[in-house]
Amino acid sequence: MSTILQVQGMQKYYGSRGVVTKAVDNISFSVEEGEYVGIMGVSGSGKTTLLNCISTIDTVTAGTIRIKGKDVTALKGKELERFRREELGFIFQDFNLLDTLTAYENIALALTILGEKPDEIHRKVLEVATKLNISSILSKFPYQMSGGEKQRTASARAIITNPSLILADEPTGALDSKSARMLLETIGMLNEQMKATILMVTHDAFTASYAKRILFIKDGRIFNEILRGEDTRKEFFGRIIDVVTLLGGDANVVM
Repeated sequence: MSTILQVQGMQKYYGSRGVVTKAVDNISFSVEEGEYVGIMGVSGSGKTTLLNCISTIDTVTAGTIRIKGKDVTALKGKELERFRREELGFIFQDFNLLDTLTAYENIALALTILGEKPDEIHRKVLEVATKLNISSILSKFPYQMSGGEKQRTASARAIITNPSLILADEPTGALDSKSARMLLETIGMLNEQMKATILMVTHDAFTASYAKRILFIKDGRIFNEILRGEDTRKEFFGRIIDVVTLLGGDANVVM
């Protein structure tokens, strides 16, 4: 098993000399191929800043971030753009589907940008659509889809380029409980059946309980880490709540 993500001594500061905020304070961890890792923390803990730096949306103040051995903190311009397109997949809270494109076109867009041949694009779209059970809606536009169909389309778009790492930022934040469960089952399927490596940021213990390992962030540092192991998801949820309580969070809020 190879290391997909390696974060070493990462720091991210905001502000000027007079007032400096340490959003991420010397964090180090790694994610192995095929892992499903959750990052939890209360608002302001630094978890979203951490994800933004890993996703190359933001830059680090110090430290390195390596994805498949490549130091992404050193990439710039077109090289960075291409790396992001080829190696990273994204699952957003609000899907970020393009309203003027069909499900098929939304999924195929990344491959089109990469310059793949039409026949190959068609094959890959049909393949991933079959796996996610959305073959029947490929001609629909987002406004014609249910919430669950949008979720699966967004997941198909995230996996279509066979990225090294899928990044999910509060993926259930805007969903009702039924839709949230459907999305989490889909993400779990990407991990279990398609061997996708997933890093998910969430403040929600129920959402986190679908992951296999949880890193807890407090004041920009790693506070604790737990592995699911042989626990059922319900048992893992209980252990997550225990750590959230130690973090000072409100268990009633995150359930």
